[in-house]
Amino acid sequence: MTTLAYSQDDSTKHYTRFRDDIVLYSDIGYNSAPFRLVYSFDDDVNKLKYRHNFSPVLGFGVSYKWFALRIGFALKGTTRSESRFGQSTYLDIGTQFQIKKWFFELDARSFKGYAIKNATKWNDTLTAFLPNDIRKNTQTFNISINSWYFFNENVNMQAIQGKTGHYEKEVRSFYLKPTFSVQGVGNEESSVVPTELIDSLFDKTRSKLYSSIDIGLVPGYTYVNRINNWQFCAFFGLGAVAQAKFYSTVGGERGFLGLSPRYDVRLYGGFSVPRYFAFLSLNLDNKSIRFTDFKYRQNYFNFRITGGIRLDRGKK
Repeated sequence: MTTLAYSQDDSTKHYTRFRDDIVLYSDIGYNSAPFRLVYSFDDDVNKLKYRHNFSPVLGFGVSYKWFALRIGFALKGTTRSESRFGQSTYLDIGTQFQIKKWFFELDARSFKGYAIKNATKWNDTLTAFLPNDIRKNTQTFNISINSWYFFNENVNMQAIQGKTGHYEKEVRSFYLKPTFSVQGVGNEESSVVPTELIDSLFDKTRSKLYSSIDIGLVPGYTYVNRINNWQFCAFFGLGAVAQAKFYSTVGGERGFLGLSPRYDVRLYGGFSVPRYFAFLSLNLDNKSIRFTDFKYRQNYFNFRITGGIRLDRGKK
């Protein structure tokens, strides 16, 4: 993953920005994007759980003044058994920047290679030892543009994330999060739903692609504080998006309009002094598409441990 970031030159008594320091850091974490399809496929199956096989992601970054660069890559090996979950690949590219009360984040991510858990219920070629249906061509994708408007001008995401700054006192604020995204799931060679579970009377179960274009607003609240060099912050928001949703058929694509709920949950915490820092971060995101009784729901989790040093250019 490669991340570019821009931040404005600002200062406030509520937080300290180390604008003139060269910040060097490294991080390690996990990205996870499970999803499920919900429908009455048969008497015993009303939910399909898709899971991908993931590896730890190691990143290295540098930040100085307005410039920031992070390069990340997956480590060798997988967290889950390849015989049960197969192999997965992913792409995750993003950029972020803050201008006064606005914070912007642009992301593009994709996960390819999933396994459906407990597929022995409909596939008699599988066993209790190898119970999952491995579908290497199943792929989820998301391209999003998110922004946060903070009603309190003392909220600064660079200081919250802990690399190029930290807080000196308590700050709280309501915020509004306008959001736009294109997202969905597809399969190159066959339907996303296993052949054995396709409903001949419901053409949505035969689709190779479920996708949507979302635009909406998520209001929320954030709180940040630093006590004895220990800083912590939480974001909680709940809103909705207007959605143009599509699925593929033999004759082409069909589209519908609707509404879908969205939440915004972010947690940050760690230790920071002027010379060095160590932070934990957890971001949660949800996507969903509903076609009457057929539902696609995906959750995205990003967990990361980040540590680094700030080098004062005026000192040896």
